[in-house]
Amino acid sequence: MWTKSYTILTNEVTKEQIWKLFSDVNNWHNWDKGIEFAKIEGNFEKGNFFILRPKGGPNIKIKLLEAIENKMFLDVTNFPLAKMYDQHTFEETSKGLKITNTITVTGLLCFLWRKAVAQKIVDTMPNDMEKQIQYAKKL
Repeated sequence: MWTKSYTILTNEVTKEQIWKLFSDVNNWHNWDKGIEFAKIEGNFEKGNFFILRPKGGPNIKIKLLEAIENKMFLDVTNFPLAKMYDQHTFEETSKGLKITNTITVTGLLCFLWRKAVAQKIVDTMPNDMEKQIQYAKKL
């Protein structure tokens, strides 16, 4: 198993704004320039799934394992002999909104998928989270 997290503290957005940003999957391409599109049918809720296409990549089916409005969501991507979990949490603190993103890869081919996919996501987390905050401020 391999896991990495990144946390940012901000007073620029509320948990409601950041939740609105993430739960509007069909508009992720507006703030995530690393994807061609993301598409969900139905609600952003536990048990549902969405399709995401990274720029230059194939369509990927991602399942929502948990979704608690304004608090957190957890999704999973199934790869051959590995799974990648992506958890986002939003916690109000006395110093601002604490936003944490954690990527975890498990399975026999964990090392391969970490190198091929997960490490790239982790490497861009700080910049991506700043972009998410800037976009969510407009919501």
